Amino acid sequence: MPSILFRSGPSTSLNHQEEKRLLAGYRFHVVQRGEGQPILFVHGSVSDHRTWRAQIETFGSRYRAIAYSRRYHWPNEPIAAGADYEMSGHVDDLEAMIVSLGIAPVHLVGHSYGAFIALLLACRRPDLLCSLVLAEPPLVTLLVSNPPKPVEILRLLATKPRTAAALVSFAARGLGPATAAFRVGDMETGLRLFGAAVLGRKAFLSLSDMRRQEVRDNLIVAEFLGSGLGPVRPGEIRRIECPTLLLTGARSPALFHRLTDHLEELLPRALRGEIAQASHIMHEDNAPAFNAAVLSFLARL
Repeated sequence: MPSILFRSGPSTSLNHQEEKRLLAGYRFHVVQRGEGQPILFVHGSVSDHRTWRAQIETFGSRYRAIAYSRRYHWPNEPIAAGADYEMSGHVDDLEAMIVSLGIAPVHLVGHSYGAFIALLLACRRPDLLCSLVLAEPPLVTLLVSNPPKPVEILRLLATKPRTAAALVSFAARGLGPATAAFRVGDMETGLRLFGAAVLGRKAFLSLSDMRRQEVRDNLIVAEFLGSGLGPVRPGEIRRIECPTLLLTGARSPALFHRLTDHLEELLPRALRGEIAQASHIMHEDNAPAFNAAVLSFLARL
């Protein structure tokens, strides 16, 4: 499958409309700009609709560009004490959002946890999508259980050693210690460990004060201590027929590259691209290149 490297161009300022949308008794904050074919952006963990600032502006000049803050994320109502941050519920919300807005079939763009949600919706309701863009979904449960069993790790070491090594390193040095810190209420240590694992230490340390505040606004401990990532089966992914763009950041941790490799093998209509000078939050690190990648992909359809 072809591979594309997208580099930087000019960026623009933000101008959009905002609303509150009630779905199944919960109010979601939604932003949108422009007219024409709809394109919906789904954010990842420790984030909200603000992560898509540059995309709403750029795509809003050509499309009806829409982003929403997922359930429990700023400025929506926070999660209740003891509630589970369940992935299937976020898939339900995404489905309901598309139907409520009347935008099917939609171009769907997801980042990280949001890309995982978008992929699960594509498996469930392919009729709602006309294309799919996935930026580094953390598809660990494509290969192992949640949490993984020792025998699964050994099997992965035998069959996919580079992926196994990246997964073990990510869990041992990042997610595991971060979750342990969150469990005892040490939010700052947990955030530092998680951020360094997901973005890379240098990229995390270079976050602006404004972006760090957005992270803190969306630090939902239940996401780390709850049921975690949902299951996904290879056979379901093989049946996704819509054109799909898979994007990785050139500076992202190895695990995201390995997981995207396996996803590319399964999707029948996948195009692969890499965003230069960017880590996991590639749509922020190099927004012009990310936007150019998605626009080029959509122009092919």
